Amino acid sequence: MPTYNFAAYLPEAIESVINQSYYDFEFIIIDDCSDDSSADVIKSYANKDERIISSVNHENIGMVENWNLCLRRATGEYVKFLFGDDCLSSKKALELMVSVLDTHHNISLVASARNVFDYRSSIIGIWSDYKGKIGYPGKRIIKDCLIEQKNKIGEPSVVMFRKKHAERGFDLRYKQAVDLELWFHILEQGDFAFIEEPLCSFRIHSAQQTKLNEASGNLYVESFQLLHDYANKPYVHMSALQREYMHFVPVYSVWKLYKKGRISRQTAVSEIKKHYNVNKFYLLLPFYRLYKFIRRLKKD
Repeated sequence: MPTYNFAAYLPEAIESVINQSYYDFEFIIIDDCSDDSSADVIKSYANKDERIISSVNHENIGMVENWNLCLRRATGEYVKFLFGDDCLSSKKALELMVSVLDTHHNISLVASARNVFDYRSSIIGIWSDYKGKIGYPGKRIIKDCLIEQKNKIGEPSVVMFRKKHAERGFDLRYKQAVDLELWFHILEQGDFAFIEEPLCSFRIHSAQQTKLNEASGNLYVESFQLLHDYANKPYVHMSALQREYMHFVPVYSVWKLYKKGRISRQTAVSEIKKHYNVNKFYLLLPFYRLYKFIRRLKKD
């Protein structure tokens, strides 16, 4: 559990772990030099449960560095992250995920559906992009996420993986897509399993890192980086139309920043030119909007 300034949410998060039906685990909590009462909250629980191994960084090292620090200190065969503002929503979350990895040695990453809840812990929805299945080919999942330009697997709080497949750690070039990039790295080494029961809860609130990253307006850069790193791998087979769509989506995200008033039209066009033919973008724009509209109608 890497955490920073989540003292208000930590009790719920920590208790969701120590009350699991599966008991045999080490619980590493690293506070990244919070300036709230996080350290005191963590210490109070560590004093009561010997499975908790806690520490406070002497200075703030940043989100991704702290994730990697947690990963390096983990000694178990399997690793499961849980952020300080999220929680496990089922007492059998660890038990069910461990069972999948124990039984199916070809699985390198297991994820589940997740509840989405707000700052008051009220559930406002369920996120799930796959049907329950053990044995999705890992490289197919990479392709799915690339085409849709979406993390269909889930956030760090909703997955479990084998540590041997993640020894490299999270890539420091990324901030928002840093988890998805590691999932890709892990899924190059094995297959994927998905549990339809929402075993975890992902909290939406104004102080979460995703919201802070969105405010920067530069997240589209990581989409291009992810395409550069993975889209041309030999195993990523797709039609010409799929590949065109895959490259259009992050370009359109730049255009949306202009439409929302976050950047100027000139800046948007300049950024698009770096990655795409501008004339082709204008030509395809109405077709893309029509496609998105039809997809929304089908979902409704």
